[in-house]
Amino acid sequence: MGENGVVAAKLCMEVTSAELGHTAGSKLYDDDGRLKRTGTMWTASAHIITAVIGSGVLSLGWAIAQLGWVAGPAVMLLFSLVTYYTSALLGDCYRSGDECTGKRNYTYMDAVNANLSGVKVQICGFLQYANIVGVAIGYTIAASISMLAIKRANCFHEEGHGDPCNISSTPYMIIFGVAEIFFSQIPDFDQISWLSILAAVMSFTYSSIGLGLGVVQVVANGGVKGSLTGISIGVVTPMDKVWRSLQAFGDIAFAYSYSLILIEIQDTIRAPPPSESKVMRRATVVSVAVTTLFYMLCGCSGYAAFGDASPGNLLTGFGFYEPFWLLDVANAAIVVHLVGAYQVYCQPLFAFVEKWAHERWPKSWFIAKEFDLSLAGGRFCYKVNMFRLTWRSGFVVATTVVSMLLPFFNDVVGFLGAIGFWPLTVYFPVEMYIVQKRIPKWSTRWVCLQLLSLACLIITVASAAGSVAGIMSDLKVYKPFATTY
Repeated sequence: MGENGVVAAKLCMEVTSAELGHTAGSKLYDDDGRLKRTGTMWTASAHIITAVIGSGVLSLGWAIAQLGWVAGPAVMLLFSLVTYYTSALLGDCYRSGDECTGKRNYTYMDAVNANLSGVKVQICGFLQYANIVGVAIGYTIAASISMLAIKRANCFHEEGHGDPCNISSTPYMIIFGVAEIFFSQIPDFDQISWLSILAAVMSFTYSSIGLGLGVVQVVANGGVKGSLTGISIGVVTPMDKVWRSLQAFGDIAFAYSYSLILIEIQDTIRAPPPSESKVMRRATVVSVAVTTLFYMLCGCSGYAAFGDASPGNLLTGFGFYEPFWLLDVANAAIVVHLVGAYQVYCQPLFAFVEKWAHERWPKSWFIAKEFDLSLAGGRFCYKVNMFRLTWRSGFVVATTVVSMLLPFFNDVVGFLGAIGFWPLTVYFPVEMYIVQKRIPKWSTRWVCLQLLSLACLIITVASAAGSVAGIMSDLKVYKPFATTY
């Protein structure tokens, strides 16, 4: 390590917290006076993989079917590069000023407030938390469809493939909601690392099964299906081809979406050296590379197996019927993964509302007081907060009810990916980075960053339009609470 590196390392270790008097070298506290963070590149990667390799992977075969063998993989690679680049820009905004000694920004909104301020903070907060609500709804829909697919796979096995085996998704959404009420009581991000690791393992499990089944189907077909330009005009109308292609962009964007919780994940990483931004950059490289490899394999194998007939959800669209037990394992893994992913995404919103309530009514026993609850004969003690119990349970109930009203997996996924991609993944990271690094206006770098942002805005608007068209089409034949699969 050079002399500059030694000096930087010493600076990182000697930062103090003036307010609380705890040193950075303390065994219990970080430089900001909070309990020591213990996260590493691997735990951060697990959080990212849990958030990224979600239900979106299952729609990639359908997305590539709309775009074809040329544009499909190219668009997927493009989104991966944009996501990595803008995530690196966002990670540099975790601390204001020096990357080792600067003031920490604990949340995405804190980072925006420190660098942009003004009305942009309110806009960012609304978009971030609205997107989190949307993701919660999307994950509830996806989990219920996977639970329902287990029941249908068994039905098809027993009754034959000709039986429609129509089953309502509503009871399964309720089951998922009850599970989320329980897990939502985990107080904060630092205490869900085990759930993220379990969810990451589950994501690899069902992605690998989907990949394996796709490869087996290609062999059974005697060759690769699909075309260079995707689904043909004639199979769909020219206008439908346009809308479906745009929706495919939204599906792929959703599959890579995690920037809205990046800062919160970064806040779990142990104190420097090395700096949190360097650790986060490594975690982003690992996780985006792994997810892109899986996405390419799963999306391409799905399209190769079914061509223009690729289902909207690879494991629940019943392109595959057998072996039914393997489909059951894959869909059970999806459900377990989504239980964890739901919590990873929703923790920032939970924390924001609870912090606001505590600042607004600091002396309220309902909001501030915690009660000890003994579990397992006194071997475990859990602290119950009445506001946390009420608010988080109410949130889960509300998202579950909305999910029952809009159980359109592909269209909802595409819309969520579209509306969240540009503002949260591109615009705010780019604008904050420009301010943080003091990049001169109209310089070459500034112009390139603005062109990147403009291009992504155009993609976002077009993708959102395609998804809205799909949702409007679904609503023409949909009856609330009565839809079956």
